[in-house]
Amino acid sequence: MENTLLLASLYLGAAVLIVPLAVRLGLGSVLGYLGAGILLGPMLGLAGAETNELQHVAEFGVVMMLFLIGLELAPKTVWDMRVKLLGLGGSQVLLTVAAISAAMIFLGYAWQVAVVLGMILSLSSTAIVLQTLSEKNLMRTPGGRASFATLLFQDVAMVLMLALIPLLTLTTSPETGTALPAEGAAEPLMTLVQSLPGWAATLLTLAVVAGIMLAGHYLSRPVFRFVHASRLPEMSTFISLLIVIGIAFLMMLVGLSPALGTFVAGVVLANSEFRHQIEADIAPLKGLLLGLFFMTVGISINFRLLLAEPVTVLALTFGLIALKATILLAVSLAFRLKGRDRWLLVLGLAQGSEFGFVLTAFARSEGAIPLAAGQMVLLVISLSMLLTPLLFLTHDKLAWRPTEPGRSPDEITEKGRVIIAGIGRFGQTVNRLVRTSGISTVVLDADIGVIETMRRFGVKGFFGDPSRPELLAAAGLADAEVLVVAVDNPAIVTKIVRHARAQRPDLHIVARARDRVHVYELFQAGANDIVRETFDSSVRAGRYVLENTGFTEYEAAKLSQTFFRVERGALRDLAELWVPGQPVHLNEAYVARAKDLDRDLQTALLDDLEEARPKATAAE
Repeated sequence: MENTLLLASLYLGAAVLIVPLAVRLGLGSVLGYLGAGILLGPMLGLAGAETNELQHVAEFGVVMMLFLIGLELAPKTVWDMRVKLLGLGGSQVLLTVAAISAAMIFLGYAWQVAVVLGMILSLSSTAIVLQTLSEKNLMRTPGGRASFATLLFQDVAMVLMLALIPLLTLTTSPETGTALPAEGAAEPLMTLVQSLPGWAATLLTLAVVAGIMLAGHYLSRPVFRFVHASRLPEMSTFISLLIVIGIAFLMMLVGLSPALGTFVAGVVLANSEFRHQIEADIAPLKGLLLGLFFMTVGISINFRLLLAEPVTVLALTFGLIALKATILLAVSLAFRLKGRDRWLLVLGLAQGSEFGFVLTAFARSEGAIPLAAGQMVLLVISLSMLLTPLLFLTHDKLAWRPTEPGRSPDEITEKGRVIIAGIGRFGQTVNRLVRTSGISTVVLDADIGVIETMRRFGVKGFFGDPSRPELLAAAGLADAEVLVVAVDNPAIVTKIVRHARAQRPDLHIVARARDRVHVYELFQAGANDIVRETFDSSVRAGRYVLENTGFTEYEAAKLSQTFFRVERGALRDLAELWVPGQPVHLNEAYVARAKDLDRDLQTALLDDLEEARPKATAAE
């Protein structure tokens, strides 16, 4: 018992120490978990003997991940993505498997081993790429959608690979012709299918898959309503786990991958009104098990191999990235991706995958690849994932070059008193208010899909990158009265504001800010009015809270107005003390002034409350 608690404390402690640090450095949680495992295993030697047993449990996190991926994809969404899903994703996987298999055969591996290694290394990191795309607001771009479609095909292909690997299992060594050792090979799972003739086994398998789909469509609603009627929160978690575990068991019973069944079930339940509840119940457990799985992978990485053969390992790692990038470039050209979208696909998906860890462990247990090859593959995948942040940084450098090739910007044929750069949710609201008030606007946006959608609703916009000086000049920057910068990317917002202020010292600039620090950057860049994305709505929500906790409507309105006014003034005051690159909590002058301003705010609110109460009483 003491040893179990000690190991649990070590795993949890390493995760708590390393993962938040990795996320703050922009490396992602997956690399943080890998780093925690490396710290516990190869570096400190505190863990390792229990890794295999833990890995079998933690691998269920991958099953949960595929269930959640399916839960996000309604059948209609999957159908709408069919061209990119099958064409883009299918081409990438097939070409990569073929290229890597040919390279492995050239290096002397048996063709079965070469194909298995090709399948393992053809996949890219769903966890790292999707998280990075979300953080950088790139999911809605053509490159983001292409990347997602490719990753989705890879996730589905991984399920098929799990079924193919046992068929490629070697019974003899490719070098000597002698029997491969049975160490580490898992005993074959006894299933009902094994005792049935082939036709009956096929019918049973199809019946189980059809049963999962029909049950998910017709039984999920009454079952969830029955469970929720108990009004016990833990019952919701129980039924969500029962769905995933039960389906996984049924699929294993008929000899199929549990990941396939849970993915199909997730797609079937994607339109259910209980989808969000299921996701909320499963996501924390999925994250915990996946984190544990990545830590066990980190522990099992053979760094002695890296030290013994550094040239070989690094050559294979960079060779893998270069090969996958070349194939992705060819595929992106074939599917007419251009400019930054092409480079997002090429550089974003050039690494190995966390699913590669699963396939490698499975292939080793089935005897499909030698132990030494498996250790090398794990090391190469891990190093390629560690290099992924550098690949995305390279994309960021390429993404905003003025000379970047791509679709030519529209010819701007109109001028207006107001230029609106960015027509997302924020910019749309500004544009509607200004236009309906009789003020002419010129709308610019770098997403052609958004521009075309707005045109269908009668709102004319022009395609082009608002950060390009020549495009702003064509839109009438020299004569405009107001510039509204509503682009999603904070760095681009600051860049546009700085350029516009340099060109037009008299121009009134209204800018969208992500957070407090971005507000300070925009003040220094020269913006006149800065609107934090959630500030206005948060003040309004606070007003509703006050109205429902004993304050009158007049008092709540007066307090929210005072808070809004004082807070905006305080930001201008603090902006003068802000030091670029220094965390605000380490800036002593900033912290001291912030405390003074909080006291001033409290005093102002109390004074307004005393003034408002007699008026509210008189009004009653």
